[in-house]
Amino acid sequence: MRTHHASRTRTGFCLLLMLFAQALAVPATAQAHGDTVKVVVTGQRDGHVTTEITWENDGDAVEETVAATVNATSPDGSRSLGPWPLVRAPGTRTGWTTAEVLAPGTWKVTVNVGFPALGHAEREIQVPVVDPSPPAPRPTPTMTAPSATAPTTTAPATSAPAPSRTDPADERGDRAVGWSLAGLAGIVLAGTAAGVLLRRARARRR
Repeated sequence: MRTHHASRTRTGFCLLLMLFAQALAVPATAQAHGDTVKVVVTGQRDGHVTTEITWENDGDAVEETVAATVNATSPDGSRSLGPWPLVRAPGTRTGWTTAEVLAPGTWKVTVNVGFPALGHAEREIQVPVVDPSPPAPRPTPTMTAPSATAPTTTAPATSAPAPSRTDPADERGDRAVGWSLAGLAGIVLAGTAAGVLLRRARARRR
């Protein structure tokens, strides 16, 4: 019985030591970073407030989720925006930004951090007016000029060649030539006939 009681006592004592060591480890970790965070308002990007948050003591990035609020006020106090929460900027370890967008103008921005430690920052920033992108130029319709058609010119009708008029003198010459040829043919025929008759007469005489 005494042995079991002693073993239980030792087990309980070990558990207490472990819990005590864990309790001491948490403050030691917090003490390594410090009990405040450094907040720097770096400006704006497309109207989103941008900040850098690190541990004040060693400048390490804050791995925990940051609970912070952002308020913005115009210089004359007529306009105010917020409170807005901070969200981690994509692709960075120390960058934090707002999901909401400030309107164009001058703003006094105040950032208050409550977790994992206290932090505070203020800065006046300007959000420029962004002109909307100009519309894409419309393609101008290409006007096709009417093709200039050459006027159709009708070729003048070629008149049939006028009948050639023969000169009377030429006609008389042609007729004379014709008669001369006919006379020559007649003479040849007559000579041939005379020769035939002459031959027959000589044959008879023999």
